[in-house]
Amino acid sequence: MTDYSNLIDKLVPIAKEAGSAIMEFYNSNAHHTLKEDGSPVTLADKTAEKIILSALRELNTGITIISEENPESHLLKAPSKFFLVDPLDGTKEFLKYDGKGSFTVNIALIENGVPTLGIIYAPALERMFYGALNIGAFENSHPIKTNKHILASPIAVASVSHRDVETDKWLVENKVEQIKSIGSSLKFCLLACGEADVYPRFSPTMEWDTAAGDAILRAAGGMVSHTDGKPFHYGKKQYHNGAFIAKGS
Repeated sequence: MTDYSNLIDKLVPIAKEAGSAIMEFYNSNAHHTLKEDGSPVTLADKTAEKIILSALRELNTGITIISEENPESHLLKAPSKFFLVDPLDGTKEFLKYDGKGSFTVNIALIENGVPTLGIIYAPALERMFYGALNIGAFENSHPIKTNKHILASPIAVASVSHRDVETDKWLVENKVEQIKSIGSSLKFCLLACGEADVYPRFSPTMEWDTAAGDAILRAAGGMVSHTDGKPFHYGKKQYHNGAFIAKGS
């Protein structure tokens, strides 16, 4: 049995340390390069990843680590238990320097395909979210729950940098008129704390983009499923996600 409370106590400081390192690069016109998939990567990404991976290894848990900025790990077949790490989720938002702070540090634990624990830290906003199976979900140590009493007009969250035609079509078909646009895994967090109700996603994502937020949302009472309603699982080939719908209820 995984001791989730003990693991959270160890992971929260790691996420905060990585977040502090990221903030040293923020508003400094950080140079970026493009990866093979065309997404940007900065020294902030790499510095945060180094901090997280080093700290996770020092925990000596023996748990495999799959991380965004470590391409070799993407070739590993997913074991029954592994960490998924995105050291800087929302790099495009980080590079905008728009003051919105829509970027996060993501650490998740996957067990038998299910995200059982998640840590998300938004350093520019000083918002720390975490949650785990049978523990519940929290923001800055305060318990959070999804909105179970959705009104006639639900609130959706949608990507700032990856909004697509299919998402817009889904929102129209489901008569969703109130939309909050925000970057990174914070979309899951807004569902988890009841600030929004649904998050439809049709454009591509990777498992490290969603796992921590998925775990927190589930712990808060929500769910994530494929568009056909089937359960969303992790450890897929090369850690690619398909389309999904995240819901607060």
